[in-house]
Amino acid sequence: MNLTLYFKKFFNSNQASGIILIFCVLVSLLIANSSAGELFQHFLDKEVGTRLFHLTYPVSIWINDGLMAVFFLLVGLEIKREMIEGELSSFKNASLPIFAAVGGMLVPAVIYTIFNSGTEYSNGWGIPMATDIAFSLAIISMLGKRIPNSIKIFLAALAIVDDLGAILVIAVFYTEQIHWTYLLLSFGTAALLFLLNFLKVTRLIFYIIPGLFLWYFLHHSGIHATIAGVLLAFSIPTNVSDTEISPLEKLEHKLHFPVSFLIMPIFALTNTNIAFTNEMAAGVTSTLGLGIICGLILGKLIGINLFSFIAIKLKISTLPYNSTWLQMAGVGLLAGIGFTMSIFIALLSFKDEIPIQDEAKFAILIASFLAAFLGFIILSVSSKKDINEVEN
Repeated sequence: MNLTLYFKKFFNSNQASGIILIFCVLVSLLIANSSAGELFQHFLDKEVGTRLFHLTYPVSIWINDGLMAVFFLLVGLEIKREMIEGELSSFKNASLPIFAAVGGMLVPAVIYTIFNSGTEYSNGWGIPMATDIAFSLAIISMLGKRIPNSIKIFLAALAIVDDLGAILVIAVFYTEQIHWTYLLLSFGTAALLFLLNFLKVTRLIFYIIPGLFLWYFLHHSGIHATIAGVLLAFSIPTNVSDTEISPLEKLEHKLHFPVSFLIMPIFALTNTNIAFTNEMAAGVTSTLGLGIICGLILGKLIGINLFSFIAIKLKISTLPYNSTWLQMAGVGLLAGIGFTMSIFIALLSFKDEIPIQDEAKFAILIASFLAAFLGFIILSVSSKKDINEVEN
């Protein structure tokens, strides 16, 4: 096989984006802990843009609030398509990720609070509530076709609801000021987008331009602007036809490659550049570290599966098609990959307290790696078990 065909086969594989993302994490950590770490951080802190319309931000903000809004747009498009014509088209299937996400936010927050109530760390209860959607989806993508598509869709929907919940928590409890004028303009722009859908406007340009304004208004309102990607995705029209390609499917197809092989790797490179210090290790065995690690691993695992079990037993929801509780346990662990959103909440929780921030970052890093490893192992075992059962 020549080199061109090899690379083409690799980039077309389900595992490619996950492998590249993990490689970028390792590169980022190596850079952060080398002589180039300070230079790289200086680059991320460098402000670029235009002062016109107040659009001058550090490179890291453009990546986390700008490029990641495009990632959320793609995931939102996939979720909407599944709600219209796929795995989430019935109420019982669509409701399960919502119940699971609620459990996956509440139980970790309770576990963290049990460890840290009345301590100097008590304000960090929101840290283990978050799921890093990019990394969790990258890990599950590495399993390829060994895992039912319904499980991958369940994780994506769960992670979106979880992130929306985290954004709401940040807005209510961790944001110092909401700019209501911009927030009202955001609501108006979102309403316009859904009106265009109602009027059956199909040209994508009529959605993309208002979508850019929606991002601008949300960003200036004080709320995490990535939610603009989800709102835009849910406004773009689709259909249930197998013969006619909808605007949603066209945009989804165009975004897949740049998101998987450009935006997500850039995101990984810029958000895992954590420089290790001697003080970090001490935080792992403190109530702060234990609250974060137990919250992200045990809290997510218990919360997601307990609330899912209750919803299924009450006949409100059903298990994803062709899935098992062992696979649900694997998903619960993957949802414990907190990474960037958890780190973001940690920075808001302990402003100007650098040593506590560093301890929290290290605990989040350990919890995320453990969650990724354990989740991957359990899902791998579950796929082998299914194959053996079929053969027997």
